[in-house]
Amino acid sequence: MCYTYHVNQNRHIWQVWAGILHRWGVQDLVAVLLEAIGPLNLIGAQAVYIGQPFLNPIVPEGHLEALADILEDPEKTQAFTSFLRQESGQDS
Repeated sequence: MCYTYHVNQNRHIWQVWAGILHRWGVQDLVAVLLEAIGPLNLIGAQAVYIGQPFLNPIVPEGHLEALADILEDPEKTQAFTSFLRQESGQDS
C-alpha cells in the first residue's frame, strides 16, 4: 500500500514537471539529456541528496526525492523520459 502511494505521488510530480517543461518548450531536450548523460545521472542524484538541506525550503515537498529517485535508477530514468515524450505527443 505504501509502495502504491509512492508511485502515485511520483506520477503526480512527473505530471507537474512535464507541464512546466512543456510550457518552457524543453521537455524533449530534457528527455534527450537524461538519456545522453546516462551514467552521470547517479552523480546528479548524489548532488540532489547533498543539496537537500538547502533546497528543501524552496522546492515543493517530495520533488527532490522524486528527482533523486529518477536519477539513481536507469529504469526510472527511462520511464520518465518516455513519460515526457508521451505527454509531449498528446499535446501536439
